[in-house]
Amino acid sequence: MNDSNFWQTYALTDLAHYHNGYAFKPDDWRAEGTKIIRIEQLNKPNGRYDYFSGDYPSVNHIEDGDLIFSWSATLKVAIWKHGCGVLNQHLFRVDEKEGFDKHFLYYLLDFHMDALSGGSHGSTMKHIKRGELQTYKVKVPPLPVQKRIAQILISLDNQIDATQALIDKYTAIKQGMMADLFSRGIDPETKAIRPTFEEAPELYHKTPLGMLPKGWDAIELENLLDDVATPMRSGPFGSALLKEELVSEGIPLLGIDNIFVERFKARYKRFVTERKFRELSRYAVRERDVVITIMGTVGRSCVIPESIGLALSSKHLWTMTFDKEQILPELVCWQLNHSPWAESWFRRESQGGVMDAIQSQTLKKLKLVVPPPAEQNAIYERYENLNNHIEVNQTSLDKLKLQKAGLMQDLLTGKVPVPA
Repeated sequence: MNDSNFWQTYALTDLAHYHNGYAFKPDDWRAEGTKIIRIEQLNKPNGRYDYFSGDYPSVNHIEDGDLIFSWSATLKVAIWKHGCGVLNQHLFRVDEKEGFDKHFLYYLLDFHMDALSGGSHGSTMKHIKRGELQTYKVKVPPLPVQKRIAQILISLDNQIDATQALIDKYTAIKQGMMADLFSRGIDPETKAIRPTFEEAPELYHKTPLGMLPKGWDAIELENLLDDVATPMRSGPFGSALLKEELVSEGIPLLGIDNIFVERFKARYKRFVTERKFRELSRYAVRERDVVITIMGTVGRSCVIPESIGLALSSKHLWTMTFDKEQILPELVCWQLNHSPWAESWFRRESQGGVMDAIQSQTLKKLKLVVPPPAEQNAIYERYENLNNHIEVNQTSLDKLKLQKAGLMQDLLTGKVPVPA
């Protein structure tokens, strides 16, 4: 007999009490006191807090281990692990009722969040009415099975957290090392990072990007492009490629959803025919091109992998082919993503605001740090070594997340029986 036969149907309010947070006013905020927990702290729990020093109902208070449910704007559930606080009015503290396991409830709410979101109200800000918690029905197994399901998913979450911690560790090491390598480089004799300018000023010279090691240049991006047809391109635009010309299979059309910071995701959603590809061949991407997003999420850059095959760039990207005898594409990519000189240039060109697009002249006139070829290779070797550590763990993380999604589907619906 399928284990799901022993599951019973409940409304969400049958499983727990939902205590609404406190309606703070800006005048309530203080420099110290009890931390005010808002929706944004669920995503960035180590970020900035305001504080409240007055009296508030005890049901608004949370401690480590409490279950929180944000019912407005960003719809999310979380087990809180970041100290005592008091919830604002967009959050519920969820107290499980007798016969129900808190951690199972956490996974159950998370699993049903998309369905709850689909029924949420508000055109500019989603929210879930308390009445919907009374009418939304879920199936729940007996308590021992709830606990077993929660244990399985907690174990997987622990693996996910540990893998993410490794990625964060190697990313932090990489950021610090690359910043040093792009300002000091590698001494060709000792193979160690050079002393700083303050320690050995005779090793440096003045450039438009500040003091750099002797032999290094600061060169405008357009002067580093390869001598090929359309080394820098964006498009196709307008009638060159109509929406109805896209097909379900064929040659990929790359977009923002393929380009991440130093990471290319080969998950394709848009395709063109071979005939259309030949017609638009000036927009074809090449192996080890550098691509940067120029609309939507602006400024993410990665290198096109050598395994790309045939693919087209889109109007949401700048795609650039560099002269590899002058500069390695990966070192361009790092500067676009992380260097203070690129960030400063883009900020200047957007008049200090948030850049909503990157114009061709802005990109072409960006100055990049260009070490001699031998040093570039030494920098790239260290860059690639750290990247490999990150990529291995990122691949593991992606697999774990897929495994979790599959397990939640199986376990939280009773599709796969779980013994108590």
